[in-house]
Amino acid sequence: MRLLLVEDDVAIQEFLKRALIEAGYQVDTASNANAAEVLALEGIHDAFIVDLGLPDRDGLDLIASCRAQGSNAPVLILSARRTVHERVRGLEQGGDDYLTKPFALAELLARLRNLLRRSSNPQNESLRLKVGDLQLDLVRREARRGEEPLQLTPQEFILLEYLCRNEGRVVTRTMILDHVWQMRIDPATNVVDVHIYRLRSKVDRDNARPLIQTIRGVGYVLKAP
Repeated sequence: MRLLLVEDDVAIQEFLKRALIEAGYQVDTASNANAAEVLALEGIHDAFIVDLGLPDRDGLDLIASCRAQGSNAPVLILSARRTVHERVRGLEQGGDDYLTKPFALAELLARLRNLLRRSSNPQNESLRLKVGDLQLDLVRREARRGEEPLQLTPQEFILLEYLCRNEGRVVTRTMILDHVWQMRIDPATNVVDVHIYRLRSKVDRDNARPLIQTIRGVGYVLKAP
């Protein structure tokens, strides 16, 4: 699940990005409204987290502009503006929830999960993935193989989600490093192979029909038998 975080305070942005990644999300960031609008209109994000005090334009203007151009991703507003009038205005201008600064990280994560849950429905394939008897619930961050729940780490869940979204297509180690780790580690490392090995031991363990396959010299592919 991919988020857009719009926050001009570098320390807060880095803290939130790290926390959200550790919680199992993919995170893109922007430090001003103009850059954020370009990213938001790509239509690839499941939710936005938007600070209102941006250097070039007010965050409410950003939200209203994105809404006017067809973006319907849920928006969690972050702001130091605390009055009832300001909170109501934020919700009326297109925000779906409003959290005042300073905030507790646990509350932000809980509000984000609620936003994603409310925006989902049984027909929303972007929030539920299925390959054979493997099922991923991207809101609850849960995975099942048949009737058995899979106990995955946040990084393993992101990796499995990426493989599922590319069902039937071979993904290289470089592609995986770029998407899952955003190339923050040495490309020569064996971290991809280690995580694939651990993931396969959970997804395909004791199953006569393995889903994750190695394409020697190329990469990996996940596909139904």
